[in-house]
Amino acid sequence: MTDASPIADVVARMRQRLDALPDEPAARRHFLGTYLRTTEAVGRAIDQARFEDPEWVEVWDVRFAELYLQAHDADLAVRADGGTVSVPRPWRLAFDAPPDLPALAHVLLGINAHVNYDLPQALLAVISDDDFLDPRLMDRRRRDHERIDGVLAERVAAEDGELAATGPRSLVDRVLTPLNRLASRRFLRESRQKVWHNTVELQHARVQGTYETRLGELEVLSAAKVADLLRPGQVLLRLAVTGFGVTLPPV
Repeated sequence: MTDASPIADVVARMRQRLDALPDEPAARRHFLGTYLRTTEAVGRAIDQARFEDPEWVEVWDVRFAELYLQAHDADLAVRADGGTVSVPRPWRLAFDAPPDLPALAHVLLGINAHVNYDLPQALLAVISDDDFLDPRLMDRRRRDHERIDGVLAERVAAEDGELAATGPRSLVDRVLTPLNRLASRRFLRESRQKVWHNTVELQHARVQGTYETRLGELEVLSAAKVADLLRPGQVLLRLAVTGFGVTLPPV
C-alpha cells in the first residue's frame, strides 16, 4: 500500500477524523480505530496479491469506506448545527449508543451497521448490471468478496488486544474472549453469504426500477438488527443465537 494509493488516502481520511473526534461522541473511536486498522490490512493483502482482481477490490474497499465516512460526517454535522444530510437509521442507532457500553459492543454495532447496510451498496457501486450477466466474472467477484473474510479473521486476536487496552473488562467479557475469536469467523462467513444475497436482490431491484424501495427495506432490517444488539445483555451471546446478518426477502 503506497502513500499514493486510494486505500492509503482513505486511511489518512479515517485517521484525520479519529484525531479530530470531539469529546462528546468519543466512544465512536473504538469502531473507527478498528476500521482504520482493518482497512490497512486489506491494503497490505492487495499488495500481497491475495485477490484475483486487486484493482477491483481496491476500488470496492474505498467505496465501502466512503459510505461510513459519509454517515460519520453527517452525524457530526447534525450534532454540531443540525446538519442537512440525513443519517441512515442503522448508523444513527449505532452512533447514539450509550457511551458507557463496552468497547467491543461499540465495535460490533458499527460493524453490523456497516456490513449489513453499506456493504451491498458498495458492491453494487462497483458491479454493473452487465457484469451480473457474466457468470465467470461474478464468480471472481464473489471469491474476492469471500477472501476478505480471511484478512479480517487474521485481525481478530490483534483487535481483541486493542480493545482490552481500552480499560478493565468484566469477568464475563474475559470468559467470552475465546468465544469472540471463534465466533468472529462464523459471523464473518454468515454475514458475507447474506450480504451477497442482498446484493443480488438489490441488483434485481435496480433493473426493475424499485431500488430505492428495496434499499429502504434493507435499512429497516439493518436498523432492527442494531436495535436488537442494543438491548441489555451480552451482545456476543445474542449474536450466537440470532446471527449477525439480515436477509432481504425475495419479491
